[in-house]
Amino acid sequence: MSAPESNGDHRLKQAEKITTHPEQYKVCEGCGSIVASRAVTCPSCHSYLFDTTAMRVVAQAKDLAMRAAHSVLASDLL
Repeated sequence: MSAPESNGDHRLKQAEKITTHPEQYKVCEGCGSIVASRAVTCPSCHSYLFDTTAMRVVAQAKDLAMRAAHSVLASDLL
């Protein structure tokens, strides 16, 4: 069995996926999370204001990939 994927590797892979198809995502103006373009509200902070420009999505994906995760998700509380 292979070793579990490190958090940093996972973040880099997610960023690569997002930067290749930025039109499928948007950036939450409340917390900076990247969410699917179909989302009505942010699952993290419940904001409904988003930046949908490809330039902002790509910049945010790169920024998030290079720093450690510090958000608390619902799955973290189980």
